[in-house]
Amino acid sequence: MDLLEIFKAIILGIIEGITEWLPISSTGHMILVDEFIKLKASSEFKEMFLVVIQLGAIMAVVILFFSKLNPFSRKKSKAEKHETIKLWTKVIIGIIPAGVCGLLLDDWLNEHFYNYQTVSLMLIVYGLIFIVVETLNKKKTPIINSFNDLSYQHALYIGIFQTLALIPGTSRSGATIVGALILGTSRYIAAEFSFFLSIPIMFGASLVKLLKFGLVFTKMELVLLITGMVVAFLVSLFTIKFLLDYLKKHDFRPFGWYRIVIGLIVLIYFLVH
Repeated sequence: MDLLEIFKAIILGIIEGITEWLPISSTGHMILVDEFIKLKASSEFKEMFLVVIQLGAIMAVVILFFSKLNPFSRKKSKAEKHETIKLWTKVIIGIIPAGVCGLLLDDWLNEHFYNYQTVSLMLIVYGLIFIVVETLNKKKTPIINSFNDLSYQHALYIGIFQTLALIPGTSRSGATIVGALILGTSRYIAAEFSFFLSIPIMFGASLVKLLKFGLVFTKMELVLLITGMVVAFLVSLFTIKFLLDYLKKHDFRPFGWYRIVIGLIVLIYFLVH
């Protein structure tokens, strides 16, 4: 058993658990970290690994929001169950654009856009967008402060923004949160809806990658995959709670500045190497 490789999987799981939920692009961080922490595995396994460890992160959302997302809970009234079903309907509507585009364009996008130039540019561009949007919103009062206020049309529009995240470096949570803020949602609702949209999107992406890989693993590959998923799950629990607590008193501008700095680091690092 190669303990060094397991340690690498732990580090990657930590990075996934943090960057998946904060709007700072998990892809950008993974590309940079991969320069220093290279798994001794085939390129096919590494590509699958970096997607499928997201399942661990997703389980954190499922557990943390199980009560809110469970339409069959005996603790809920008939009206509350109906509201939960409406919420899931909005989630399904929201994932359609990215789901369709992802299935049709996944390989093409990876071939043409999965490079450090695109990732660094998207990190910087969306960092600037966050700063601009939050600055403009400073004098505005959100018009969508609950999921009852979030219409099916709003859900579709946010889903269209989510398709932008198919370009590496954009950040899925970043694209959906920016879209939601532009539409007038509160930061808290924007973050929660982004979490909920991630459940079917990331389950679907993981399933596609697993099927492409072939569901046949060596013992070491299986250990690395399970390690990465478990660590991503545990770190995600803390990251999600941190973000929701943070948003009660703060905005997303610090994440915008952080994205710009990371984007410049990625660009400079690869230009000089």
